[in-house]
Amino acid sequence: MIELKNVSKTFYSKKSAVQALSGVSLNVGKGEVFGVIGYSGAGKSTLIRCVNLLEKPTEGQVIIDGTDLTGLPASKLREKRQKIGMIFQHFNLLKTATVYENIAIPLKLTGLSKTEVDERVKKYLAVVGLDDKSDAYPGQLSGGQKQRVSIARALSHEPEILLSDEATSALDPETTESILDLLLRINREFGITILLITHEMHVIQKVCDRVAVMEGGEVVEQGSVIDVYAQSAHPTTKKFIDSQFPIEAPESMLKTIAGKGPIVKLSFVGHSTGQPVLSEIVKRFDVHTNILSGNIVQMKDESYGRMIVHISGETDAPKAIEALKDAGVQVEEVNLDDV
Repeated sequence: MIELKNVSKTFYSKKSAVQALSGVSLNVGKGEVFGVIGYSGAGKSTLIRCVNLLEKPTEGQVIIDGTDLTGLPASKLREKRQKIGMIFQHFNLLKTATVYENIAIPLKLTGLSKTEVDERVKKYLAVVGLDDKSDAYPGQLSGGQKQRVSIARALSHEPEILLSDEATSALDPETTESILDLLLRINREFGITILLITHEMHVIQKVCDRVAVMEGGEVVEQGSVIDVYAQSAHPTTKKFIDSQFPIEAPESMLKTIAGKGPIVKLSFVGHSTGQPVLSEIVKRFDVHTNILSGNIVQMKDESYGRMIVHISGETDAPKAIEALKDAGVQVEEVNLDDV
């Protein structure tokens, strides 16, 4: 549905040139929720604006449903853009227009009849749960409600693709959850392909099927969300994932266990997150386990957990570690300084 081939973007000024994107290639399948994550300056905002050619790439191809947008004349590009909706971090609503008008005005500009406009406005306000706010003005709405209006406006054009530009970063945690739930429902009920950018790993784990990690204008790692969590290789990816799993332990505790057996990082994927593997190795071997930290996060379709565990038992500790591996747990020994 969305294919980026070696997309590069350079911004020029009188004194310098800044390369925001460098040879980025992505492929987003129809009906997929694909996330792009990166820190500020990584190039993700430029990337998403290249998808609908709000920013024209300096090099490369942007292929939407088999058509290369970079080679289209202006009239054909406008037609293709009608099937690409976009929601923004700061909503972009007209302050002096009602909720109804914020959705209706762009529809009228496409040439729809008054009846068709009215039907679509009411339909998509109901989808986002704001059918009772039709006559309200943006200043009378909460941040979450404003974003719902923005989503309804994007959906009213009945796009095949929805681009989300940091749609939840200006919202509180509870409202963020509700907006993410709404995006998931839209994806499932309407089959809309969603490409979103974010700097929050929680957003990725909650709604995305696959993810690309960006740094310095390049994609440094990509894959299914669960694979990226379980097999991340790039330091930036690991930093994002580690933010979901705090590993600090009291200094007094660390002093008592120094030199008394291995400290291991255990990663649990899918069904293994629900298995009592630690209690089983304690029963089978002459070892004791001390959990220093741990957390389980729920992803879109499965779970991923991580623990930092001290295993004491000079003779049987290596056997216990092998048993954990045999049970499907990923095991990595860590230095005390890393905990």
